[in-house]
Amino acid sequence: MKKNDIATIVLIAAASVIVAFFATNTIFENIATEEVRVRTIEPMTTEIAEPDPAIFNEDAINPTVEVQIDADGE
Repeated sequence: MKKNDIATIVLIAAASVIVAFFATNTIFENIATEEVRVRTIEPMTTEIAEPDPAIFNEDAINPTVEVQIDADGE
């Protein structure tokens, strides 16, 4: 390759980088300046809440399911 060929390739590559930079800067310009609100949550604590007795029956085999057995075996 001649020096002129290498210089032309370098010039085209540099021009391509400059055009790509300005094109992306134009497209994504508004995204960086938008204000965003983020929801926050309450911090976790070590307290454990008592289970609802309407849902959890402590006398059942599976505390989440009410178990009833008929005397007839049906």
